[in-house]
Amino acid sequence: MEYHHTQKGTVMLAFLLSACIVVVILPFLSIGNNYHIPVILLMPAIIMIAAALALFYALSVEIKDNKLIIYFGIGLIRKSILLSEIQQARAVQNPWYAGWGIRLIPGQGWLWNVSGIDAVELTMKNGDRFRIGTDEPEKLVTAIEAVIPIKSIS
Repeated sequence: MEYHHTQKGTVMLAFLLSACIVVVILPFLSIGNNYHIPVILLMPAIIMIAAALALFYALSVEIKDNKLIIYFGIGLIRKSILLSEIQQARAVQNPWYAGWGIRLIPGQGWLWNVSGIDAVELTMKNGDRFRIGTDEPEKLVTAIEAVIPIKSIS
């Protein structure tokens, strides 16, 4: 069974696009005594915002070729997990303060998240835990269970 789902980071997209708009219009605003900010000084900020948009606008999860593949945005930041290394998968909710992006949550392992608090927690055979933020946790758990028989706790 193959599985593919992409979750858009709506709040992150809105925030980054707003920041980009502000940075782009900033040179055209007058700041006291008709001083304008040269566009060249804002280029690093524009480049950083554009890179963040490309890298983190969405989180995709795929199951194929006996692997669980997770990647942000255009796919430069990715992780691949062999399904045979997974001991357990369960739907969980992250604490509100866990945030978005790539985070280490003390006592709960690594989290890759782009939006919301719903996630799937994987317990690996070596004892490590890894959380994948998703807006369809039950479907992801079911897809993992369909490929490899593992214990699930919902």
